[in-house]
Amino acid sequence: MAWLWLSCFLLSALMAPGAANTAPSFQNSLFMVLPEDLPVGNKAFQLNATDRDGDTLTYGASGFYAYFFNVNSSSGEMTLASPLDYETQSRFSITISVSDGYNNPVQREMIVIVEDRNDNAPIFQNTGFSTNISETLPVGSLVYSVLAEDKDTGSSGIVVYTLKEIIPSTADRDLFYILDNGSIILNGSLSYNNKSAFYQLELVACDSGGLLQDVKTVQCSSPVFLSITVIDQPDLDPQFIRDFYSASVAEDTALGTSVLRVEAVDSDKGVSDLVLYSISNSTKAGWFDIGADGVIRVSGPLDREQLLQEDEEVQLQVTATEKNLNIYGQQAQASIWVTLVVTDVNDHTPEFYSCNFSDCTFSPQEVQVNFVGYVDEHASTRIPIDDLTMAAYDPDKGRNGTFQLTLAGQDAKAFSVSPERVAGSAEVQLLVRAPQMVDYENQTVMLVQVVATDSASQNSSTALVTIHIRDINDHRPSFPQSLYVLSLPEHSEAGFVVTSDIHATDPDTGEWGHITYSLLPGNGVDLFAVDAASGTVTVRDGEPLDRERQAVYYLTLQATDGGNLSTSTSLEINVLDINDHTPQVSGSYNVFVQEEEEAVSVIIQAQDNDEPETNNSRLLYSLQPGPYSHNFSLDPDTGLLTSVRPLDREEIDRTLGGRIVLTVQVADCGTPSLSTEVNITITVEDINDNPPVFNQSSYTFSVMEQDPGALVGVVEAEDKDQTEVNNRISFSLSGSGVNNFILQGSVLGSGVAAGSLWLPSDQSLDHESQAVFRLTVSAENLGSQGLTAQVNVTIMVLDINDEPPTLVEASLQGVRVAENSSLDGQVAQVQARDVDSDAWLQIELLAVICTKAGVDVGDLCRTWFSMDNGSVFVSQSKAIDYEACDLVTLVVQACDLNTDHRFSACSDRGSLAITIEDVNDNAPYFVPENKTFVIIPELVLPGQQVASVQARDDDSGTNGAIKFNILHVNFVSNDGTTQTFQNVFSIVPSSEGTVFTGSIELMTNLDSSLQGTYQVTVQAQDTPSVGSALATQLTLNLFTVDQSYRVRLQFSMYKDEVGANLEAIKEALAQATRTTVYVVHVQDLESMARARANSYMDAYFVFPNGTALMLNQLSSMIRSDEDALTELLRLGLVVLGSQESLDSDQTKQLIIVIVGLGVALALTVVIATTVFVCVRKSHQRKLRAMKAAKEARQTAAGVMSFGSAIPGTNIYKTEKANPMLNLSANDLGLEYLSSNDLDHVSLNSLDDNSVDLDKDSQDKKQELPPPNPQGPYTEPLSMLLSASQPTGGQQQNLCFTNDGLDTTDL
Repeated sequence: MAWLWLSCFLLSALMAPGAANTAPSFQNSLFMVLPEDLPVGNKAFQLNATDRDGDTLTYGASGFYAYFFNVNSSSGEMTLASPLDYETQSRFSITISVSDGYNNPVQREMIVIVEDRNDNAPIFQNTGFSTNISETLPVGSLVYSVLAEDKDTGSSGIVVYTLKEIIPSTADRDLFYILDNGSIILNGSLSYNNKSAFYQLELVACDSGGLLQDVKTVQCSSPVFLSITVIDQPDLDPQFIRDFYSASVAEDTALGTSVLRVEAVDSDKGVSDLVLYSISNSTKAGWFDIGADGVIRVSGPLDREQLLQEDEEVQLQVTATEKNLNIYGQQAQASIWVTLVVTDVNDHTPEFYSCNFSDCTFSPQEVQVNFVGYVDEHASTRIPIDDLTMAAYDPDKGRNGTFQLTLAGQDAKAFSVSPERVAGSAEVQLLVRAPQMVDYENQTVMLVQVVATDSASQNSSTALVTIHIRDINDHRPSFPQSLYVLSLPEHSEAGFVVTSDIHATDPDTGEWGHITYSLLPGNGVDLFAVDAASGTVTVRDGEPLDRERQAVYYLTLQATDGGNLSTSTSLEINVLDINDHTPQVSGSYNVFVQEEEEAVSVIIQAQDNDEPETNNSRLLYSLQPGPYSHNFSLDPDTGLLTSVRPLDREEIDRTLGGRIVLTVQVADCGTPSLSTEVNITITVEDINDNPPVFNQSSYTFSVMEQDPGALVGVVEAEDKDQTEVNNRISFSLSGSGVNNFILQGSVLGSGVAAGSLWLPSDQSLDHESQAVFRLTVSAENLGSQGLTAQVNVTIMVLDINDEPPTLVEASLQGVRVAENSSLDGQVAQVQARDVDSDAWLQIELLAVICTKAGVDVGDLCRTWFSMDNGSVFVSQSKAIDYEACDLVTLVVQACDLNTDHRFSACSDRGSLAITIEDVNDNAPYFVPENKTFVIIPELVLPGQQVASVQARDDDSGTNGAIKFNILHVNFVSNDGTTQTFQNVFSIVPSSEGTVFTGSIELMTNLDSSLQGTYQVTVQAQDTPSVGSALATQLTLNLFTVDQSYRVRLQFSMYKDEVGANLEAIKEALAQATRTTVYVVHVQDLESMARARANSYMDAYFVFPNGTALMLNQLSSMIRSDEDALTELLRLGLVVLGSQESLDSDQTKQLIIVIVGLGVALALTVVIATTVFVCVRKSHQRKLRAMKAAKEARQTAAGVMSFGSAIPGTNIYKTEKANPMLNLSANDLGLEYLSSNDLDHVSLNSLDDNSVDLDKDSQDKKQELPPPNPQGPYTEPLSMLLSASQPTGGQQQNLCFTNDGLDTTDL
């Protein structure tokens, strides 16, 4: 009993510190909102816990998603270890824990809400876009649709499409546009041929912007390209590839010969329809045709001479027609005129025609071979034959049409032919060559053959001319002078009389003396006329009479009498000058002078082609009036132009570029006077003589605050200098706050520039910091003198709505709502404020977090409450369940709808905690426990716990508090009988958290002889403050173990040592038996009962199901576990058994010990005897071996009896011989002769290689020469024996060494 009370005291002492130490508790919220762009390594949040005892706390985190964080175990700081991604995991939970080292770690579930950031760019769903469209696609039609998606939410996920570029760049920039839904629309007309047949559209998709790393960021996709192929339609006529076709073809070309190929192509390049050709019109039908390949061929005989009126050309109209109809259902065709020149070949012989040459048509009807003419007798040389209308003609062209005229026949010598060489056609005259042969009295008719011979082919034709000789007057008219010099003004009018004083005389009378005047053909004969009767010469056409072209004309005036006798005289007609030419100015005049510095001096060069040194060629200069002519003077005689004063470039119209154009008139002094004009261009070069001038005396601009990159205003300045080098203006900015602005200059026109005042793209203004800026803008030209001007600029900073709203903390105080309530309506009002005056606030519900005892329970409470612009309403009161969720957290945010789009419009997130109040609507329930309760009456004392129950109630507070009662106790014996007991057990309640424990304790001692089970019925009942209590019942089975299962174990150690090792003994026994060991007591044995044991321990070995081990079962299980048995033996276990068998077991053990000692003594005697015998036998063999060796050396060879020997052994057929080899006895196969291993040892126990009989033999042994390795082999034993025979009285060697056998000396 003393040991039992000591154990209770120690137990209570150990439990006292643990009960006094309290567990830590967390102070953190049950949810945490983290942005997904939080960098790895940054602090995510701080774990905060408190401990009343001030113990050192250790923090930790666990769970499936705990890998996202690293926890500093000592400080509780949690840093991000793995990147967050809203799109992959927008919400998860982790288990956070804290431990003080004394109590079990406190764990709570924390909800982590990942907040979306604009970290994803839009992605096009496909990247290979292409489409085909017709060139006739109407404007406004859909071309293609693209789709891009952005994984982000809100404005960060709203995709805006942009058409960035149209390729080719020469295309209309507005040819296509893209809608917000990704539809690409045609905005202009297409043309496969006149525009591009292929377009590439560069498309970019951007989101609408969102926060990323706390900066509003717009993410854009990589550009994609849409390939658009324009499909050509047949809407154009064919087109000939050349604008003009011409070719030449010889007139003797064979039929079917190719002349020319025309080619037309379909203007619709993408269609390329087949083109068919035809001749739709021709000036010579039937001469040519055209094939399908466009080749024009000769289809009929050609004759160039039929084309003389058409310039030897044939015109063909070729029409190209496309095979298929165009989109309008019509034939597409085009025509072109083709010119074919028919070239000449020498295919004609010159022929003679009877016709007047001027009227001759050279028709076949006019061909003649016989002609008649008349001539007077004694006609003078070169007098033509009268009445001869003969013409010669060869229709061939060029050399082919050239022919020679000759005379033949008996009278050919009297005449000559004119002309002798003809090209094409000519009037043929026969002239008198030998007048004396033309004599009427000798021959009245003369016959002459005129032969025309082709110069190329030598073909010829002949005509016969019959000349009748007339009797004529033989006196001719005569002129007084052979030459008359006459004159007339140029360009005289028709009918102007040149002369009327020239007359011819003829001494003949009558008809023969009547004179008729005429002008013979010659140069200028067509310009003059003569009166046939009077001989007066007049002007026929005076217009061509131009002295400058031809000043003198030579004519032949012929006088003919009535007998057709004629004579001639020469007329020299001089053309007199008149003023008919205007002056001509030489060259062009461009003069360059600098303004204000240089004078103008230039001479105008001019001439007159009228007769020199006359008024017609004398020139006068005059300056025509003009806008700038008053600045110059002109010498009228010399043409010297000079400026009267310095010129100013700025006085000249800017559009003229400094150029003054003067008009100078040059006139002659003729009657009437003729004149011409010339422009003199004077370029006045600019110098920097004008400073810039602002268009306003001062400027005032306004700009919104917080608008980086905004345009503030534009100043404008003008420099009146007219060249860029002098009027180009640069701007500069100065004044307080100048670093807040950028001044960017731009050229508006010549001498006009604008200075655009901008805010930097990374800088904005703040109205609250500075509302007004006063700056100075300077304008400076870039001329050599650098003239400047300044103007004051005032900038007003305008206020905007740029502040986000804030939630009113007081409105976020938690509220309480009872579960299962029938009350709907507003339960809270979340408020926000904004410092901006035009704020329009909207309070939104972002998320609903449902937790139960700090653990996230999902979305089951999401519909319990609703929010309308900050007003929180109960929407499903009947669904509110405290047992499912005891805390609803509304995550809210306030946004200002009027906030400028460049600034954050929303406040930080806030949370409104709604605590769900419990009502008593749940009965307690027992927590299932897989336990078996066993009572050992011998060991259990009153007040000791024998069993326990645990119960929970899902309600909270007093509604969830549980009290326990024992309703009744029954004992069921093993034989089936039942007894009822009163006041045997009591129950003591305790609680930890929401778990209530009822400890069942014994109130009185139990009867240890009872065998069976106690059935204890326990009731758990809650204790509500309002309403009736709810209860539930549970029956426990407490199994009893009686004294028949008690086992005694004996130890070689005393009680104190066993007690010190008691826990190790119990652990080894539990390991071997898998039972719970209940120790009754440990006692020392009485001295008279001791054998090997000095103490014993009584114990029970009980299984979890209430059964216990008997002695034999315990013994078997301990022996089967070698490790446990070894440990128990080490701890002193010597006897295992029941208390009754201890005495008999000790006697048996003593007898066994005595018998064992006797057997050991007998074995010792046997072993000693055996060893003695073996040693003696080994010693005797050694002695015999030594004796045999000695005898062998002393015995003569002749006395020995020879017999077979066993080499390498000490066994011989001849006695007293014993050389021994250094071989292991095992190798000789003689193991059967040895009694034990000592014999083997004895064979190899000798030390030396030889046995010497005396000291002197050792010296001789060393002097022996080595054996001859080349000699015959000799058996060692024979050699040894022969060594002892005397030879010639010489002393024999007394030792022998066999190196080959490596013998062992004895």
